[in-house]
Amino acid sequence: MTELLHHLVDQAAARDGDAPAVTQADTTLTYAELREAGLRAAAELAGRGLRRGDRLVAAAVPDVRLPALLYGASRIGVVFSVVHEQVRGYVLRHILTDSEPGLLVTEDAEATELAADCGVPASRLTGTVPTSTTAAAYAADEPLASDPACLIYTSGTTALPKAVVSTHAQMVFAARAIQERLAYRADDTVYCPLPLSFDYGLYQLFLGAIAGAHVVLGSAAEAGPSLLANLLRSRATVLPAVPPVADGLLRLLRRDASRVPPLRLMTNTGAAMPQRTLEGLRELLPDLRIQLMFGLTECKRVSIMEPDEDLRRPGALGRPLPGTEAFAADEEGHRLPPGETGELVIRGPHVMAGYWRRPELNEQRFPRREGLFPELRTGDYGLVDQDGYLHFAGRRDDVYKQQGFRVSAVEVESAARRLPGVLGAAVLPPDVSGETERPEAVLFVTGDAAPDEVLRGLRDDLEAFKVPRRCHTVPELPVNANGKTDKKALSAALEEGVHV
Repeated sequence: MTELLHHLVDQAAARDGDAPAVTQADTTLTYAELREAGLRAAAELAGRGLRRGDRLVAAAVPDVRLPALLYGASRIGVVFSVVHEQVRGYVLRHILTDSEPGLLVTEDAEATELAADCGVPASRLTGTVPTSTTAAAYAADEPLASDPACLIYTSGTTALPKAVVSTHAQMVFAARAIQERLAYRADDTVYCPLPLSFDYGLYQLFLGAIAGAHVVLGSAAEAGPSLLANLLRSRATVLPAVPPVADGLLRLLRRDASRVPPLRLMTNTGAAMPQRTLEGLRELLPDLRIQLMFGLTECKRVSIMEPDEDLRRPGALGRPLPGTEAFAADEEGHRLPPGETGELVIRGPHVMAGYWRRPELNEQRFPRREGLFPELRTGDYGLVDQDGYLHFAGRRDDVYKQQGFRVSAVEVESAARRLPGVLGAAVLPPDVSGETERPEAVLFVTGDAAPDEVLRGLRDDLEAFKVPRRCHTVPELPVNANGKTDKKALSAALEEGVHV
């Protein structure tokens, strides 16, 4: 029988129901309790009239009841979408209007009021529904593996968020393929400081269930100065990180190298991990193994390096997941030979079903080769080498023209981070729309290096046309809810005179 998303927690409960499944703050649910809580959530959703194919939006803070709600929605075929608890106002209104959910789950009074204005019922997270109504009452309406399970709203540089549609089959395949490479263990504790609205954070629940591991839900606040204390308190062995989280951990360890968490594995995706950060963590945590990954929401994960393989293959981002394929293509979509740079194209069961209610965009991003085989044109540039390893050159928005030459912001940022006194770097590409006065790229750096020193250093390492003419030193680079550098905030700060 083809697996559905909630089967992952069912199987974990059957293997070892007493094992801890998820913890937030002082509350822990075992896998048996998480499954039971999911059954109660399914019963409540069904009691509210939600049926297979209906949508549910959850804008909630980290809570052990949230995974139960998602598994409960899966069980009755309700399509869930988790949005960050800070999403409100115009963006939340757009999501509610676009997805037309049968219910918004939120703890926020402002979001509840907005939902009422949109004609959407709202409720707080609950966990007190009696267990007399069980899965048997609605088992006949269990979804198909080809049914959508999740909408993940993702935005580009300017547009309102669009939702990536993921089916049960696609999500389960992706989770199992990732687990095959990462090999989480039943005795692992995964400390997740990432929001569940970020698919990197969300999938920690599914990887944990497959392995029988314990997932500890953190928060954005807990990824700051208290990160090291939380890793020690939870005795975390696995840390899914983005660069700001890893940078923060390195700073904390340097302040007190005697406080060593029992981490055995750190993963990274979302943005390139600075080499200095990797070197520093490996020096202070000699037992730590690091696996670099590359992916995007539209197919969850593309490639994963073996542990510490970046030491042997600098610049590589691993080989495609089992059962999938990646290649570079030219502007007409024709496959390029190994070693040539082009747009990365992905094929396989993990390529998601498309964008919610965006047929024209689906035709552009999810074409079918000769009308038969779906593929994802990522909009990212890179190459696949002779050994099948992916190398990332830059995202569509990060590759720009300067003096008539094509430039990768990723390359410029990496070169800047190699300079003495530079801790972080971000490049704002030229604004070709004319909406702002930014005809050329602008570099932002953190650290002690003066802007003139940075630009001089870059001229020794890069071709002249790749070196931005302007550089600003800022106290820190702003990050968004997913922990990535927030270039919209940098652009706004530049317009206001740069006081980030």
